[in-house]
Amino acid sequence: MKVGYFSDNGRGFVGAVFDNKVFNLSLAASKAGGSVLTDLTALFREERFNVKFFAGLYEQAKGEQQFWHSFEGLTFLPLFRPGKIICLGLNYVEHAREGNVPVPGEPIYFEKAVSAVIAHNQPVMYPPHLGRIDPEVEVAVVIGKRSRAVQETEAGACIAGYTILNDVTARDLQQKDIGNHHPWYRSKSFDTFCPIGPWIVTADEIDPREALSIRLRVNGEVRQDSSTRHLVFKIPALISRISELITLEPGDIISTGTPEGIAPVYPGDVMEGEVEKIGILRNPVKKI
Repeated sequence: MKVGYFSDNGRGFVGAVFDNKVFNLSLAASKAGGSVLTDLTALFREERFNVKFFAGLYEQAKGEQQFWHSFEGLTFLPLFRPGKIICLGLNYVEHAREGNVPVPGEPIYFEKAVSAVIAHNQPVMYPPHLGRIDPEVEVAVVIGKRSRAVQETEAGACIAGYTILNDVTARDLQQKDIGNHHPWYRSKSFDTFCPIGPWIVTADEIDPREALSIRLRVNGEVRQDSSTRHLVFKIPALISRISELITLEPGDIISTGTPEGIAPVYPGDVMEGEVEKIGILRNPVKKI
């Protein structure tokens, strides 16, 4: 199931996407007199992001017109407020090679600020003083339960779902920080530099070992075109390795890295990150 967070005339609701329509799960929960379903952030904090719960609401009311919306008139909202956004550097072989750096023998971790998160269709703001800015399309794993020291064979049970993350990067600033042996945090964390969406595909629809095609288009031109089969460290290994060091909480995100094809964007460009079985994350670039 594809689960997102939308606004209808200023009223936020959790919805399930079916083709070109959205089923209002929040309204269905309210009418059923059960759990309140105001937003996804609360569901993650309470470990209640559950596809069986969503499916039950849908089956009870799918035939009633009042629960359905067309996409016209709806606004995509940021899906939820993650607890942590843990990202992977150089996790595709060819991306390492295009940067003329060795393929890492251990995962390279960094974080993006939670305040950088924006939704599908919202603009990435281009500060003119930053120089080059690059988009990086990635598959993002959303954690569904508190997880510590997880074995690779058990990693799938920790996943709530999958979405798309665009790891927008101030490249000139990043290179300056690398040259000074400083972390990458600031070059990755400007406001609007973390588009996520358009929705979460629940974990029952994707196997964590599955190979998914992944692409980035800018103004319709393909920039990145690869598959998660080329990940250096696969999703189960990442969950296991990270959870050995850091307790993963519901609503944390692991963004699995970007493939080769890095190139800059400019104000007026439109970025489209596409991942098989998930969808398309679209964001324009605007000058501040």
